[in-house]
Amino acid sequence: MSTQGGPLAAQELAEVGDAVGKTPEFVLWYEDFASPPPVAKIDAVIDRAAQPVITWEPRLWHGESADPVAAILPKIKSGCYDDYLREWAEGLAGARGEVLLRFAHEFNGTWYPWSAGAGTSAEEYVLAWRHVHHLFSERGAANVRWVWAPDAGPVGEDSLTRWYPGDECVDVLGIDGYNWGTTLPGSRWTGPTEIFGHGLAELRRLCDTKPILVTEVGCAEAGGDKAEWIGELVHMMAGEPQVTGFIWFHHDKETDWRLTSTAAAAAAMGASLSEAAA
Repeated sequence: MSTQGGPLAAQELAEVGDAVGKTPEFVLWYEDFASPPPVAKIDAVIDRAAQPVITWEPRLWHGESADPVAAILPKIKSGCYDDYLREWAEGLAGARGEVLLRFAHEFNGTWYPWSAGAGTSAEEYVLAWRHVHHLFSERGAANVRWVWAPDAGPVGEDSLTRWYPGDECVDVLGIDGYNWGTTLPGSRWTGPTEIFGHGLAELRRLCDTKPILVTEVGCAEAGGDKAEWIGELVHMMAGEPQVTGFIWFHHDKETDWRLTSTAAAAAAMGASLSEAAA
């Protein structure tokens, strides 16, 4: 789960777990490049017997220039952020368990400053990723597992290959995808296989041994049956090679993505998970 209150919102996480009838095994949240190492948040998730998944965005949420030239990613390789990166590496290395770190996600979209749509090249992206990974290795952060996660939408063979940092720098393959239904102009109800099928195949083509984690997924209400869609998603993921789990985006943001948007949606998730585990 990723919830609005984040990893310290114990009641919110518990309420979602109760509604679904299953305690979340992954808890994902977001940090920017002004955030200190989130040690307390990591500890809170581990105390819940869940896996911490940090989405670390190389940007400043407040006061960032809209000019792509001002993006942080191109400055990482030059060493401008080395002290900050080492602080994070040491903080996460001291965690009481394993931490999944999803760095600079959805690079194949157009909405982040580290994407091609904002002027970042695949070469810049890969060099920055490898530099961050190297500094973490130097600081002994062996408990950090690196999650490389494209968006499920604009996925092509060449785009993923060029942006892949390499097997030695990636531990988990991620992917994000949403069914927007009819909430956007021109959007339509889209099934899980259509959203994820091609992207998952491309991830397996890149590496057929690494685990795959669906790092963001959500479904709108408008345009179809959300409860039915959830059942289709769980059934699909249970049969996909290498897929070890998925993280539901439980936020009321662009639309109401939450599992508890209706009682039927929450019940469908609980029933589908129970069926998949049987």
